[in-house]
Amino acid sequence: MAELSDVLTAISHPTRRAIIDRLAKGPAGFLELARPFDTALNSVTKHLKSLERAGLIERRKQGREVVISLRGEPLKEVAGWVHHYERFWNEQLDQFEHHFTTNKAKEKAKK
Repeated sequence: MAELSDVLTAISHPTRRAIIDRLAKGPAGFLELARPFDTALNSVTKHLKSLERAGLIERRKQGREVVISLRGEPLKEVAGWVHHYERFWNEQLDQFEHHFTTNKAKEKAKK
């Protein structure tokens, strides 16, 4: 559960989600990732550390540059957790629909 919390914390910030979106298109260097954001490079570094702590990115040295890649496996855990509650809400909505249609049918029968 701690890993799931780390991932949810990491994806809770819009800048980190934007970095994930960019990395979903392929690996990138630090400056390429930082370019679209109107923040200090130190701030982008902190966002990357959060993503790395959650296991969402990996860094590898390629020559003199560090290349950052997305690791999608932790997002599968989030998707599974959300899917569990999606089933819950679908069941709740199905019960509500059943209740509504049953009451509507009873009202028509009274008329």
